[in-house]
Amino acid sequence: MSLDKPDLTPGPDTEFDPDSPAEHSEGALRSLIGRIEHEMATLQFAGFSQNDALDLGLLLVELGTTRNLPIAIDIRRSAHVLFHVSLRGATPDNEIWVERKSRTAAQYAEPSLLVGLRGRLGGGRIEDNGWFDQSRFAAHGGAFPLYVKGTGAVATVTVSGLPQKADHDLVVEALTAFKGTAF
Repeated sequence: MSLDKPDLTPGPDTEFDPDSPAEHSEGALRSLIGRIEHEMATLQFAGFSQNDALDLGLLLVELGTTRNLPIAIDIRRSAHVLFHVSLRGATPDNEIWVERKSRTAAQYAEPSLLVGLRGRLGGGRIEDNGWFDQSRFAAHGGAFPLYVKGTGAVATVTVSGLPQKADHDLVVEALTAFKGTAF
C-alpha cells in the first residue's frame, strides 16, 4: 500500500482550471487568458436592446433547461435588471454570486473569470489584495460584459450555479449562438 500523494499535475494539454487543486503551469494560465481575450474581441455586437436581453436570456434558459442545469441567469445594465430567472435547482446563494460576479464584470469591463485569472499571474490571487472587497465582488467565472462595437461594455450577462469555468463557458456558448442569430 503506497502512502504517496496522488499526482495532481495536469498533463500538457490540460487547460487551466481555477477550481482544481492541481498545480498548473503559467503557460496554461496564460493560454486560458488568451482564449478569453479572444472571446472578448470577437463577441461584440452592433447594439444591445432590452429585446436583445430577452432573446439572450431565453436562449440561456433553453440551454439550461434542456441540460437540466441548476443555474440563475441575469442580464443587467448597471442596476437595471433586464432579465433574471432561477432555474430548478438554483439556490439563494446563486443570487449572491450573480450580484458579485456581475459587479466585477461591470467594474473591470472584463469577464469576471478573466479578472480572477489575471490576479493569478505571478502567483497569488486578486482576493489576496486588501483593496478587493469580496463582500461586493467575485473574481469567479460566469459574468461577461456585453460589448457594443465603438461603445464598449453596455450590460452584463451572468450565470451562476456551475463550477466557475463552466458558468463562463455557458455564457460564451450563448453569446456565440446569439451573435450568429441576432446580427
